[in-house]
Amino acid sequence: MDTVPPSLLDLTSFLLARTGRTARARLAARLAERDQRLWHLAVLAALADSGPQVQRELATRLAIDPSDLVKVLDDLTRAGQVERTRSTTDRRRIRVSLTTTGRTALADLLRQARAVQDEVLAPLDAEERAALHRLLLRLHRHPPASGTPTPGTPTPDTTTSDAPTPGHPTPDTPISEPGR
Repeated sequence: MDTVPPSLLDLTSFLLARTGRTARARLAARLAERDQRLWHLAVLAALADSGPQVQRELATRLAIDPSDLVKVLDDLTRAGQVERTRSTTDRRRIRVSLTTTGRTALADLLRQARAVQDEVLAPLDAEERAALHRLLLRLHRHPPASGTPTPGTPTPDTTTSDAPTPGHPTPDTPISEPGR
């Protein structure tokens, strides 16, 4: 029996949030089995898609606090998935690049993300999935014009600790990890 009040089921925003939380929680659990987190996936994907980046620019691109990114990069560096090199001309600039191990890890993480996606979208046929994707992509590309700030993309989670960083995306930000 569905215990959600019908008035909430009439709200598309409620359904998006509820479905997003379910997908995010399932993906976070899958990644945790591999000792990975959603931020790890986001950083690896950003580096694979855009190539090596300056650490501060990567933080801006992913809308993550620079000090939180350092913690994520520490994890990925220990795992041999990224390399950080300090600029010889400006010691403040650190360049981050994806390693071969990182590319392999990303491929596995993306397989896990697609498996979760298939689980969550199982009630939809291929045509419905494609239509949903097109519509969500349109919404993503044209955020609301209201006073509500729209964080950068992707925003997997807020910090490497349980507590969100004040003034930064919360665990309810799309694809963020709950309770980590």
